[in-house]
Amino acid sequence: MTPSFQFEAAVERPLSVVFRSADGAWEGHDYLVEVVSTRQGLDGFDVVMDFRELEIVMDRVLAPFQGRLLSDLGLAGPRELAQKLLLELAPHVPPPARIAEIALTDGRGRRLALRP
Repeated sequence: MTPSFQFEAAVERPLSVVFRSADGAWEGHDYLVEVVSTRQGLDGFDVVMDFRELEIVMDRVLAPFQGRLLSDLGLAGPRELAQKLLLELAPHVPPPARIAEIALTDGRGRRLALRP
């Protein structure tokens, strides 16, 4: 019997956004958006999924957020941004692969991760 392993692989893209902090001050952040995909075993090409396709979709999904004020897009802050990105990216990850995590890391190394 061959053991079946869980594999993960990540793609990263930069994103710059502006939002209001809890005290009402404006904050701009340059994030590195990381999308981790996972699956049991690997496909016929020994990969979790085609990363070029995920990179293309990430670029398309992130473009409307680039340099924008999150409240203008109906988002209160980075947590809601991560949730929105998860909802928009998940349908583009072909089963049996799925998104395991979306993380936003700012320039100071602070990381917010969302796992569905």
